[in-house]
Amino acid sequence: MADVTGTYFRYVALGDSQTEGVGDGDDATGLRGWADRLAGQLATENPELLYANLAVRGRLAHQVHEQQLPAALALNPDIATVVAGANDILRPGCDLEVVVGHLESMFAALTAHGTVVATLTFPDLSRITPLARPVRHRIVELNERIRAAARPHGVYVAEIAGHDAALDPRQWSSDRLHCSSLGHQRIADAMAEALGLPGSDDAWTRPLPPGPRVDSLRAVTTELRWAAGFLGPWLGRRVLGRSSGDGRLPKRPALSPVAPLQVRK
Repeated sequence: MADVTGTYFRYVALGDSQTEGVGDGDDATGLRGWADRLAGQLATENPELLYANLAVRGRLAHQVHEQQLPAALALNPDIATVVAGANDILRPGCDLEVVVGHLESMFAALTAHGTVVATLTFPDLSRITPLARPVRHRIVELNERIRAAARPHGVYVAEIAGHDAALDPRQWSSDRLHCSSLGHQRIADAMAEALGLPGSDDAWTRPLPPGPRVDSLRAVTTELRWAAGFLGPWLGRRVLGRSSGDGRLPKRPALSPVAPLQVRK
């Protein structure tokens, strides 16, 4: 656990594409993401912080549990974040009891190890991407089950669900499933507030200033580009039983210092 001053020395992030940082940077220049940003905030309190990110895009909750938890425990973290389930709810036949069972097993194992654990609830993705509209009820139920699973283990929950500010299109990347750099920063800020980190507050819940109006022609063009650039390939992977994470390894599998640049927002 953290020392008596509340300082953390080893942070490990478990999850899927959001925790990996998809939408914040790219594979050519490198991904950052909310977990990297949170590590930077933790490092402002302790420059000796070591950080590992085991997340891999496309992973389902059972894969995060089976593939990442053993490695996380071996790293002996004093703080960990566990975020999964968004990929599951988009799959036919999703059993939320099973999904959250995997999350709770991770909560239990990490907290029994003496690790401080944080997770989050999901915003209403059906208001961002058409892919989630048929499964809106799953998002609501998933959030309820996450809260219930976190409670007995003392897991901190960043309550992103219910805040309309999280649904601003500027916080989402062009694929509408992953956050933009701004969205990733707001998740990091939400996690920091949930954990009670010094300097954190609820500014992440506040609306952004009004943006420029989008005319109807531009809106139609955006929809067509989204369908061609993301929806088609996504459906193709589902038909073929493939994942965007096939063949990928965690970007940061070992604990290492947080670079000074990451300390700044």
